[in-house]
Amino acid sequence: MTLPHKASPAPVSDLPALTLAPRGELICPADEIFDSNAVLAQLSDAFEKISDNVARRQETVRILRDVQKAGRKAIADAFTERPFDARPLTRSYTYLTDGLICTAMKVSSEDLHPLATPTQGEKIAVLAVGGYGRGEMAPSSDVDLLFLTPYKITAWAESVIESMLYILWDLRLKVGHSSRTIKDCLRLGADDFTIRTAMLEQRYLAGDTKLAANLEKRLKSDLFKGTERQFIEAKLKERDERHIKQGQRYVVEPNVKEGKGGLRDLQSLYWIAKYIYGVQDVAELVPLGLFTPEEFRTFVQAEDFLWAVRAHLHLVTGRATEQLTFDQQVEVAKRMGYEDRAGRRAVEVFMQRYFREATYVGDLTRIFLTKLEASHLKGEALLERIFRRRRRIKAGYKVVHGRLDVADPETFLSDKLNLLRLFEEGLRTGMLIHPDAMRLVSANLNLIDEEMRENKEARRIFLDLMLKHGNPERALRRMNELGVLSAFLPEFEPIVAMMQFNMYHSYTVDEHIIQCIVNLAQIERGELVETLPLVSSILKGGVNRKVLYVALLLHDIAKGRAEDHSILGAQIARKVAPRLGLNKSDSETVEWLVRYHLLMSDMAQKRDISDPRTVRDFAKAVQTVKRLDLLTVLTVCDIRGVGPNTWNNWKATLLRALHAETKRALETGMEDLNRANRGTVAKKALRAELANWSKSDLKAETARHYAPYWQGLNVSTHVEFAEMLRSLEISGDPGEMEIRLHPDEDRDATRACFAMGDHPGIFARIAGALALVGANVVDARSYTTKDGYVTDVFWIQDAEGRPFESSRLPRLTQMIHKTLRGEVVAQDALKSRDKIKKRERAFNVPTHITFDNDGSEIYTIIEVDTRDRPGLLYDLARTLAAANVYIANAVIATYGEQVVDTFYVKDMFGLKYYSKSKQRALEDKLRKAITEGAERAAS
Repeated sequence: MTLPHKASPAPVSDLPALTLAPRGELICPADEIFDSNAVLAQLSDAFEKISDNVARRQETVRILRDVQKAGRKAIADAFTERPFDARPLTRSYTYLTDGLICTAMKVSSEDLHPLATPTQGEKIAVLAVGGYGRGEMAPSSDVDLLFLTPYKITAWAESVIESMLYILWDLRLKVGHSSRTIKDCLRLGADDFTIRTAMLEQRYLAGDTKLAANLEKRLKSDLFKGTERQFIEAKLKERDERHIKQGQRYVVEPNVKEGKGGLRDLQSLYWIAKYIYGVQDVAELVPLGLFTPEEFRTFVQAEDFLWAVRAHLHLVTGRATEQLTFDQQVEVAKRMGYEDRAGRRAVEVFMQRYFREATYVGDLTRIFLTKLEASHLKGEALLERIFRRRRRIKAGYKVVHGRLDVADPETFLSDKLNLLRLFEEGLRTGMLIHPDAMRLVSANLNLIDEEMRENKEARRIFLDLMLKHGNPERALRRMNELGVLSAFLPEFEPIVAMMQFNMYHSYTVDEHIIQCIVNLAQIERGELVETLPLVSSILKGGVNRKVLYVALLLHDIAKGRAEDHSILGAQIARKVAPRLGLNKSDSETVEWLVRYHLLMSDMAQKRDISDPRTVRDFAKAVQTVKRLDLLTVLTVCDIRGVGPNTWNNWKATLLRALHAETKRALETGMEDLNRANRGTVAKKALRAELANWSKSDLKAETARHYAPYWQGLNVSTHVEFAEMLRSLEISGDPGEMEIRLHPDEDRDATRACFAMGDHPGIFARIAGALALVGANVVDARSYTTKDGYVTDVFWIQDAEGRPFESSRLPRLTQMIHKTLRGEVVAQDALKSRDKIKKRERAFNVPTHITFDNDGSEIYTIIEVDTRDRPGLLYDLARTLAAANVYIANAVIATYGEQVVDTFYVKDMFGLKYYSKSKQRALEDKLRKAITEGAERAAS
């Protein structure tokens, strides 16, 4: 933290008492944390009665353990009352640890191993290094110590160190230690920047003061001086490697210490400042011109907040936890006093503050590090400077260290449109913007007023940033971080750094929108033709790019409100689109796209798109091929922008099929969608595939299935079932079953086909068998034949959302056989397997159950939207089977911890569920199954 690093020294070992001095305000009175006089009095009394060293050490541990326990409780209790007071907290833990270390040193050197006449070599100094040396201690921080001796370690020093360490270990302190001479420190520090950084923050605790002072002097003169550039480069390399490991963007389960915008970024900044300028406090960077007073206040605020979060995290878990996982986010938000607010959970309000502070940290480190380049980073090679082609920049700008800067701030600010032109020039030249220019912009955001927002040229520049230069991400992200985006588009401000508390979204809302635009730009540049052939061809064929980019920018702009964000977002788009310069027709299209941006995704993932009614209803909603194409591109970008692993071939297949069917319906008429047409085509394809079958066998196969079978499956699955049914007939055993599992590469899933004699509840039993082998069902179809067989097909994935490896399929088939034969009872076996992981228990997903009799011509559609867990589909299917409900299809859409299971059903007489009383009775049974399963999973 930004505390002075010249602390009052802990006592030299020959003093009669410990004279601990707090390093600033503590969170509670010092004597409640560590009362040195009381501790020494207790030790003195105890040692009068004990002479044995082992017993003395044990008594020391007993006394210090009681003091440590009381001190930690006093600090934690005070922090509960003052949950944001991170500085006093870290000082308090440092003060307590200092007391324990100095006492252990005093006992070890004076009482356990007294030395009447020490030689020149029998001296020792104990120094705190690393975070402890800096005086920054969280509740579960490590205690890093350096035992410094003048020459090679003597037997006496070794005994003192050993006794001291035993005391500290018995106190359950996590001690990292090294024993070195000054020469060792210089030699090791020269080769290892981690060691050098730790010694940069060394702080005297106890022992020989002259030895400690000599080390500090030698470090500055013999190690640090003249190596500033090396140190900066090493720290920058460390930072880059850390960000690659933790994630370049602000992820929803951040690492408070090591993540982007975390404490380590601030510490790196402090290390560099201390190494180069010798500062003891970041406040000293203000008079040096590296920070403005406002930037320093931002630094302090961010540092205080992050340290408070880290301390609460340690206290909640009782250990050095740095990852702010979902379950811990809820606890920390509660401890810090956050409350639910207008449609948002307390945890979401808390995490929005977290991400905003992390963004500030990123801004500050960028400003500081770029400021150092002029004097400390490596210059360009002479030949490179001579031959490199200089970018031509417009008047009013200059290039500083390869970055775009403002030539004259006063002239720049005289035209408020320059606040946008700067980003346009950055994209045009391909140059990064210099931090001085960024500072200038962020300090003058007040210039972006209503007049500027209505300015025609300002609108042009803003739209060109997205449409003209091929790299809109860079401008939008930097504008967002500096506050320009929210100033020009005030409706954007509420979603900046807004977290959605679920496992589906990997990014904050503003970052999600930028990721969506990244995907659109990549498709436009032709980078995703193989991955996304459909939308690539749509964009190549020509669409209204302006409409598409503005719709993506606005599609989630109403997130975090109590109202439906699609409806409210459309209302916002109705005002914003014309303000951005779109004409009436384009504005209406943007409004429509925002209003229905989830429609295609929902239809594809929550409905049976082989049902003609699904396509017919969707075609009526989109009305034109132009809108269909725009919505398809927006949907793909939206799904891919959710997270790095959200998009897969399964979703691609569904969206491609829905687009193709809807486009055909819009171009040739809805009559193309009828069942008879589809059935004829499917039967013809099957005959072609089974050309070696006799005519009578083919006739029997095509005649045995009802109409839905032909429209619901592709020809390869029809062939599979034809062969499986033929095998069953040949066997002649009515109890025989055929199971075939094959990877379905096109869908990123494994296709599991089941054929057997029909009997009630078979769908539920298969769902239970699949749950037992750890398979996640993503889609399912169930068909009965006219001659008494059932043909069920399930598409399944492993726990990682991928097809099962081919090597696992024989064992999976064997396990499923056992379950279906009754050798394993799924209901009993699942009881110990359907537990929800601890980090996922914080999510609240309310259950919604709806009945739809209009979405399908034949079936009632029951949609169950609830909390996902292993075995849920089995519980729901079992409940429906027990109520004599026939399940034809099940479509499963998973969104992190939330799942939507959609069942296409009929009653035992083959009729829809029109009766409200029957619907209510079914809903009650389903809710009961969900509740009982959830209680079991949470136990």
